This record gives sequence, C-alpha cells and structure tokens, in this order.
Amino acid sequence: MSSLIEELRQREAAARAQVQELRDHIAEFTERLAAAEERLSRLEIARETVSEILDETGTASSAAGDAETEADTGPADSPFGEGSPIGVLTVPPWHPGLDTLVLPGAYRDLLEVIDDAGHPLRAMQVAEAAGLNVDRSKVEGLRSKLKRLVERGWLAEDEPGMFAPPLRGENSS
Repeated sequence: MSSLIEELRQREAAARAQVQELRDHIAEFTERLAAAEERLSRLEIARETVSEILDETGTASSAAGDAETEADTGPADSPFGEGSPIGVLTVPPWHPGLDTLVLPGAYRDLLEVIDDAGHPLRAMQVAEAAGLNVDRSKVEGLRSKLKRLVERGWLAEDEPGMFAPPLRGENSS
C-alpha cells in the first residue's frame, strides 16, 4: 500500500511541476503579448498620423510620377495656391471672420460635434458622439486633432482633456 501512496505522490509532484511550468509560460506569453500589443498600437498611431497628413495635403492618392508634377505646378484644385502642398498648414490659426470651411472635413466634423454637445467633452466622448472607432489608438489620433484645434484657436481646453468651443463674441462657423 505504501508503494501506491508513494507512486501517487510522485505523480502529484510531476503534475504540480507541469502546472508551474505552464504558469511560467503563460506569464512569459502575457508579457510578450503586452509588448506586441503596445508596439502594434504605436504602429497604428504612426500609420494613422501619416495617412492623416497625406490626406490633408492631398497626396495620399498621388502616384510617384504625379507627385513630381504636383510639386512643380501645385495640385489642380489646391486652396493653398501654387507649389507643393507638403508643409502647408492645413489647420490655420483662427481669427475673426475666418470660416470653418477653410478646415479639412474631419476637423469641421469635430467642431460640429463639440458645438452640438453644448458642454466640454473628452476625446472618447467626441469619438462616440461622432460615431468614430473608440479603440485606444484611434482616440489618441483624435486627441491629437483636438489638441491641434486648441493650439490654433478653434477650440478651448479649459481643463486638461476637456474640449469645448472657445468663448468668442462672434460665431466662428
């Protein structure tokens, strides 16, 4: 009988060692997964930022050959005048009399959502109200757009992360 008990103890010890080995693997994979997810998030943000810049400047759909032509003559319907659109300030600083029509459509939409809310919103709330994707990387890209609008006078950020229309005597729309 004692040999049967000893055999069970040995099997129990082996199973316990296997469980611990699997837990160690899980911990290692969890760390690797977290690092890979963080890298993926940074890459998504970088790609979205580059796409946003290219979309705003009108070069996203340009082929390599078209880019040389546009750099010499400027895009056909460019509101920015002659020359290459690269480096053009697509969100100009606000000043009295400037209409939101000078802004790219995505920025006009954000201003409309915030105006319609009637109270300050966080970036996540703006994304939800605009029907945008609320993934972390998407909201971070949206937050950078909102910050850009604040820097250029189109929005106010009285409290950190709370975006609202600026207080003005005249309507900016």
